[in-house]
Amino acid sequence: MRVAILTGGGDCPGLNAAIRAVVRKGILFHHFEIIGVKRGWAGAMDWDTRLLDLDEVSGILPRGGTILSTSRTNPFKMDGGPEKIEENFKKHKIDALIAIGGEDTLGVASKLFQRGLKVVGVPKTIDNDLSGTDMTFGFDTAVSIVTEALDRIHTTAESHHRVMVVEVMGRHAGWIATAGGIAGGADVVLIPEKPFDIKVVSDLIKRRVSRGKTFSIVVVAEGATPTDTTDFFLKDQEKDAFGHVKLGGIGESLAKQIEKKTGFETRAVVLGHTQRGGTPTAFDRILATRYGVKAIDMVKNGEFGQMAALHGNQIVAVPLEEAVKKLKTVDEEFYRIAEVFFG
Repeated sequence: MRVAILTGGGDCPGLNAAIRAVVRKGILFHHFEIIGVKRGWAGAMDWDTRLLDLDEVSGILPRGGTILSTSRTNPFKMDGGPEKIEENFKKHKIDALIAIGGEDTLGVASKLFQRGLKVVGVPKTIDNDLSGTDMTFGFDTAVSIVTEALDRIHTTAESHHRVMVVEVMGRHAGWIATAGGIAGGADVVLIPEKPFDIKVVSDLIKRRVSRGKTFSIVVVAEGATPTDTTDFFLKDQEKDAFGHVKLGGIGESLAKQIEKKTGFETRAVVLGHTQRGGTPTAFDRILATRYGVKAIDMVKNGEFGQMAALHGNQIVAVPLEEAVKKLKTVDEEFYRIAEVFFG
């Protein structure tokens, strides 16, 4: 059996761990031939591939990024895109595909399955916003990086008696901001799910000062918006293949407003792509490995149109269609934990 594997969308820690697990279980236990597709769906259309054997995946467990490269390519936005993929799979005698990605990548996988392609999904995204699974790999590493950054920012904020606004990733879901804020001791956390009032934010900071606190840490997700608008803060108007605009600027804008309303010196820090780069945590290495093993077993068992998912402590198969139907946003109970420490 010839099985293809690709990684799509944004890179994140744990991708290589998942690839390694697929290859080792596929070759040693199922005697499959594993074909790595480079550059996500772009490589599936161009048939840019490499044979993945045991030597190819040796030593990649702790490496960040993906040895297969990635892209934000949507074949359904390109003339004949799905047909090219189907033709390539037929021509090169590919029996099944394992697609590793987030909402966009797995959305394409779901559509291709509906067209007859034998596809299995693996959930990855640092945003942790994919439905159908309790957690995606990459999220734990991102939160750890945010937490470490907040620990460092605390020392300079306290030394200079400043308000520090830290902008983190999170377009529609504030999981990184909320979890990172709780772990890093943030004094205010602002997320896309809950539009914020700048007066309330400023009052929380003033309340800290009234208690003798000389500094404050505000964590804001890039997709957070004030109550008086629904518009995102954008870097530019350009959209990617899935219709997403480039977000950025909320941290700097918020810092200026806080300084104006409170009179306290305020600085903004944008963590950006550092959140999804570098070595994965032990948790993400294990989770990605479990997903990879489950995915290749699903191929062996003919469980196509499904995604490997974490439910409690078990890795199970869930329908791809259900997994990408809607985004998983931060629930009220979790956010209320962060609110306990506001102000």
